[in-house]
Order: sequence, then C-alpha cells, then structure tokens
Amino acid sequence: MLLILAFAFLAGVITILSPCILPILPIILTSSIAGKNTGKSRPIGVVLGFILSFTFFTLFLSTIVQLSGISANSLRLVSVVVIAGFGATLLVPQFQVLTEKLFSKIVRFMPTGQNKTGFWGGILIGLSVGLLWTPCVGPILASVISLAITGTVTFDAFLITLAYSLGTAIPMFLIIVGGQNALRRVPWLLSNLAIIQKVFGIIMILTAIAIFFNFDRKFQTFVLNTFPQYGVGLTKFEDNPQVQNQLNKNNPNGQTIQKEDMGKSISDLLPKGPKAPEIKAGGEWFNSDPLTLAALKGKVVIIDFWTYSCINCQRTLPYLRSWNEKYKDKGLVIIGVHAPEFEFEKDAKNVAQALKDFKITYPVVQDNSFTNWRAYNNQYWPAKYFIDKDGLIRYTHFGEGSYDESEKVIQQLLQETGATGVNTTIHNPTYEVNAQSPETYLGSARVSYYYPSGSLSNGVFTYTLSPIISKNSFSLGGEWNITDEAAIASKNATLNYSFTASKVFLVLRPGTSTTAGRIHIMLDGKELDSSTAGADVKNGIVTVDTDRLYNLIDLSDSPGSHTILLEFQTQGIEAYAFTFG
Repeated sequence: MLLILAFAFLAGVITILSPCILPILPIILTSSIAGKNTGKSRPIGVVLGFILSFTFFTLFLSTIVQLSGISANSLRLVSVVVIAGFGATLLVPQFQVLTEKLFSKIVRFMPTGQNKTGFWGGILIGLSVGLLWTPCVGPILASVISLAITGTVTFDAFLITLAYSLGTAIPMFLIIVGGQNALRRVPWLLSNLAIIQKVFGIIMILTAIAIFFNFDRKFQTFVLNTFPQYGVGLTKFEDNPQVQNQLNKNNPNGQTIQKEDMGKSISDLLPKGPKAPEIKAGGEWFNSDPLTLAALKGKVVIIDFWTYSCINCQRTLPYLRSWNEKYKDKGLVIIGVHAPEFEFEKDAKNVAQALKDFKITYPVVQDNSFTNWRAYNNQYWPAKYFIDKDGLIRYTHFGEGSYDESEKVIQQLLQETGATGVNTTIHNPTYEVNAQSPETYLGSARVSYYYPSGSLSNGVFTYTLSPIISKNSFSLGGEWNITDEAAIASKNATLNYSFTASKVFLVLRPGTSTTAGRIHIMLDGKELDSSTAGADVKNGIVTVDTDRLYNLIDLSDSPGSHTILLEFQTQGIEAYAFTFG
C-alpha cells in the first residue's frame, strides 16, 4: 500500500503540468493577490480547501448526484460563482470591504479571535478549485474514479485520493507563495499593487466566465490538437507492474487488466494470466443458451463489451462477424456482453432487433446492471478480452483499430489449443475515420457542446436557434423537453450542429410518437442529394421508427466542415447523442 500511495503522491505533484488543468491555473496564480488584511494565511486556506474538496468530490460526486438529484453541472456552477465573486472583490474595493466584513463576522465563532479573512477566503477558493480540477488522470486515479462511479469507496481509495491531492497541493502552494513574495520584494509591483489587483480580478472573472461557457474544455482540446505530444508521458511512470498489481489488489469489483503494447511482437504480448472473471448470470442470452468460461475451457474466447447504438462498437462488428465465421469451427467462441449506454438499450426486444440488423449470430448476453463490466473493471465501449484455453486473459484491446494484430492473437491462441488448418492469412479492410468533431450528448447529464452556455437544464423550454455557432457545437430552436439522457423535440423544433467529419450519426427513438417520426435534414442550408445523404435519409427525410443509431450525412467523397440542420416534423422524437465518422 505504501508503494501505491507514494506513486499517487508523485502523480499529484506532476499533475500541475497536465494540459487538462491549464485553464484552472489563472485561478491559482490570482490567489496570490490578497486584500490588505489577508496576510500570509490565504495560500494555506487555498491548498487545504483544495485537498478537502478534491478528495471528497472525487470519491462521492457520483453518489451525491444519484441521491440528491443535483447535477454535477449545478455544483460546478456554484464554484464558478465563487470564483467570479472573488474576482469582483479584487476589482471593486466595495466588494472587498463587504467580503472582509462578512468573514470577520464568521470568524468570531472560531476558536481564535484572530482576523482570518484571508484564510477562510482561501478555503472557499480551494473548495471551488477542487470541484473544477479535472487532471488528465493516469491508471492510479482512474482506478479510484471507476470505484467511485460504481458506488464502491474503500478506505484504501480514500488514502490514495488524499495522497494524490496532497501531492498536487505542493506545487499549488509554491505558485501562490511565489506570487506573494514577488509582490513584496519587487518595488514596482508593490507600488502598483492596486492596479495589479484589478488586473488579476479581471483575469479571475474572465476565467470564471470561460469555465461557465465551457471554453476551458475547448481550450484543452485546442492545446491537445495543436501540441499532440504535450503531456503524453506525464502518467507513464504509473503504468508499471508493481503499480498494476497493487491496483488489482485494491479493486474489490474486479481486476485491473493491462493494455497491450502494440510496439511489441505478438509473441511478447501473450504472457500467461490473469484469470478471466467468470460471466455473471442475470441478463438475457441471445443466440445461445447461457455460457460459462468454465464450460468453455479448452476453447479460445473473446469477451466483447459493446452497446448497439455506439458507432465505435458498430464499426468493429464486421471484424467480429468475420472472425466468428472463419474460426468458430476451429475453437473460437465470441461472447458479446451488451452493456447499455442509454436506458432504451436495456430493452431485450431492442437488443434482439439490433442483433438481427447487424447480422450477429454469435452469443450475446445483456449486462444491464454492469455486473460483468465491473468484474472486468472495464471502462470502454468497445473493449475486447482474449482468453486462452486455460481461461487466462492473454491480450486486450480497447476501442477501434488493430484488427490485424487481434486476428494474429486469435490464430496463435487457436494453435496453442492444437487446432489444425488455421489459416494464417490476414486480410482486414481499413476503415478511415475523418472526424474531428467529438461525440456529443444532448441530455443534460453529459451535455458539453451546447452553444453558447455548454449546458442545459432539465425541463420544457423554448429555445432560439443560433444561425451562427462555433465549431463542434450545437444549438436548439423551438420547444424542447430536456431530460438527463435525451432532448425531446416538440413539433417543428429545430437543431443545428457545426461539425468536421465525413459522416454524421445520431441516436434517435420515436418516443411518445404513436407512429414513425419524421425529421427533415439539410446541409449548409441546402437540401440533401445522393452525394450527401446518409443511408437512413430518403428525399431529405429520416424516418424514426425504432430506437437506434441513424446515419444522417455521408460525405465520403468530400469530408470537411459543415453545418447540419434538423427540423422535427413529428412531436416527441427523442435525440440522444451525435457521433461522427
């Protein structure tokens, strides 16, 4: 345990260099500017508030949201208001006087009679930063977060998170103290302190506004797109056998499965172990009676975590079908574990229809309660676990791609079973993805690209469509009912999205419509033709007759930046998430 705590602490120290927290740094820098009565206590308050907030919300945010119904975006908004308020105290002297009076009254109830406005002000800033702080996490903190999401918080998880936040607090404290010392020791800075306070107040307010409108996330994307190698190696030191083994021991839900290193040869990628978790009962089986890994011992098994409306999953299905056809008679068994992303994907009839649509004949089991997902400590759609004849996981692959390597693994594992006549020829087509636009959710729980605010509140509201929107964002027009998972359109409601991709997909369901719903689709203000219409669009209309992913736009011949407009001609159609290809 001491080893994992040490690595967690070190990971926290270097997180200050993470590209994902760059937008928060102005708040940290501005915290070095204090009022006349705040003294040296503010840095201590900031780091203490941060440690408490980051530790608490990392471990319990999911539980708070589930129990209270208060969305994470609402809590984030509170932090934004606090940050903007402190910026106002630096910018407007009257606000600073009122704030100091407020804290003076509060500290009367504290054990000491000393004036601690700076300390308690720092506490508030630190609490807010802790909620906003979202570092590019490595395996250690990711393991803790996955436990928190499933509602399993152990004492070890608490210690790991605390060690991480303590490590992060050190460079944070040094930055704040360094700023204070510079102000005290440089005569020019000291003589212009009033002006500097106002400038920093403006910076803090602008930072709060940027966070409110989700520009911080867009800035992160810009940095990573512009400097793709920036921050790549920051968490690499965490990915070593000692840390992985300790994470495995600390995870009561399952086991940490190491990802493959595609730079090595296939023979190097297939070490023995760990033992694959048994498939848990509870979900409905399709295309087969219930199976167990124990009964399949001696065969090669692929466990594929997927969900039917996920475009990334759909793009892997042709390869899975091909492997099943080529190798099932040689001893390969593919088991699809259907872990639903949306509520309607839990419906067995919908899953059965999807299997028919995608021509899937290998066994599939529903995992609506995510029992198997947690047993494998999985975090991805899609994810594949390759299991040998002895029931050991020998290879894993997360996401799309690496199909040739995966097929070589199948061939080698089959040869280990003694199977003969295994064709070693590899011929997998290449699927080119030209999308720069991210997966975009329309429900309030995960929305992040709504123009201009970046967030949506639950309820029925009338919106005004924005004719000009920023890249990779969408806006709404007309009356919409926003829920956690979906945006439900009234008749004649509209939606537009500015995207960069070859193909546009949208998860839709008829919802309250008693008949098939109709949506009119336009691209860049023009009617669709055969060169731009997706497979599900006929004469500019997509007919929503079942719950699934619909292909709206296909620009295979001319990918680029465009704007799609959806006009909902039917009441009650539910829109869930955009994906791009």
